[in-house]
Amino acid sequence: MDRLGSFSNDPSDKPPCRGCSSYLMEPYIKCAECGPPPFFLCLQCFTRGFEYKKHQSDHTYEIMTSDFPVLDPSWTAQEEMALLEAVMDCGFGNWQDVANQMCTKTKEECEKHYMKHFINNPLFASTLLNLKQAEEAKTADTAIPFHSTDDPPRPTFDSLLSRDMAGYMPARADFIEEFDNYAEWDLRDIDFVEDDSDILHALKMAVVDIYHSRLKERQRRKKIIRDHGLINLRKFQLMERRYPKEVQDLYETMRRFARIVGPMEHDKFIESHALEFELRREIKRLQEYRTAGITNFCSARTYDHLKKTREEERLKRTMLSEVLQYIQDSSACQQWLRRQADIDSGLSPSIPMASNSGRRSAPPLNLTGLPGTEKLNEKEKELCQMVRLVPGAYLEYKSALLNECNKQGGLRLAQARALIKIDVNKTRKIYDFLIREGYITKG
Repeated sequence: MDRLGSFSNDPSDKPPCRGCSSYLMEPYIKCAECGPPPFFLCLQCFTRGFEYKKHQSDHTYEIMTSDFPVLDPSWTAQEEMALLEAVMDCGFGNWQDVANQMCTKTKEECEKHYMKHFINNPLFASTLLNLKQAEEAKTADTAIPFHSTDDPPRPTFDSLLSRDMAGYMPARADFIEEFDNYAEWDLRDIDFVEDDSDILHALKMAVVDIYHSRLKERQRRKKIIRDHGLINLRKFQLMERRYPKEVQDLYETMRRFARIVGPMEHDKFIESHALEFELRREIKRLQEYRTAGITNFCSARTYDHLKKTREEERLKRTMLSEVLQYIQDSSACQQWLRRQADIDSGLSPSIPMASNSGRRSAPPLNLTGLPGTEKLNEKEKELCQMVRLVPGAYLEYKSALLNECNKQGGLRLAQARALIKIDVNKTRKIYDFLIREGYITKG
């Protein structure tokens, strides 16, 4: 009886004949009584009555062939399998490549047959509908899965968005340059043949196992990046800044352990510590109220208002002392004081602020007590004072410029201005300082 051949039309994909060891060509014979493994014979060995071990020439047999129609009288089963394999290899819609691979049908015949019998076939459509209804019935009492309908962004190569996303391509869920990007090179010259010795075969299998382990490591790293939302680093950094400084330091310390726990567990851990910090700060505020003799929240609001007013007055006195410290022109100081007195009394200022010396630059920034000052050297402190930039912002800009310089192999001033959105003159001074001190190189 005729049966559909279980192998493709490539002779090397079929088992050899047990009689002459040649590759089988359809039609060929399968013994119905021997096996497993199945016992195959070519027509020449079958006609000679080949017998081997338990196989006898009078055993019942099956004729294995795919030379019969299935869906269309003009298409054999072998051509149907070849069409499906060609579409899988060349991709849907590349009908000319599909026809070239099949060699027996034209481009129009392949497209018409595939669309008629595999896309618009009512039998297949009803089968897919039943599968969909069964899936919906299975998940009827569970949560409704979310399927995004937004078209994923497709940033152009080497654009600012592409660099921010580390070369990630959302439409393909791949990176332009993967981790261990040249792992496949070790397999390019490996070919398994039948006359390999056991040692050579084991060596090739070991190389393949090593390649599989490298692929698993690549997938593991990619999964960590996706699960924790690390693709867009700038967006991730903005999310970090919503926490207080103390929690940000903890976030930075615990980031290396995020790969061990899941993203939800890691976020819960950070959120719990942020909540603990808020509770401790609230307890400290309540203890301050108790020390001041406050027993109700109405008095606490009055206390906070008066405390804020005193703090503003102290800052004004500190600012005035700094102005008097850095401005050496006594006449300008007197004009400034008289002008402030007129403003405080409700009168329009009668004395202009300008002096003979023209416009004066702002005094250097006092870095005393500002966070991050201890991380700066003397030259960096002098730069922050002159450009009036707080140390925390300077360290962040410096890190961004260093990372971009390492990534690009150099940095231009225009790229620096695109990275840090501040005054262009300040950007120029920071850029020149980092070039002069050897932190970055010109692109």
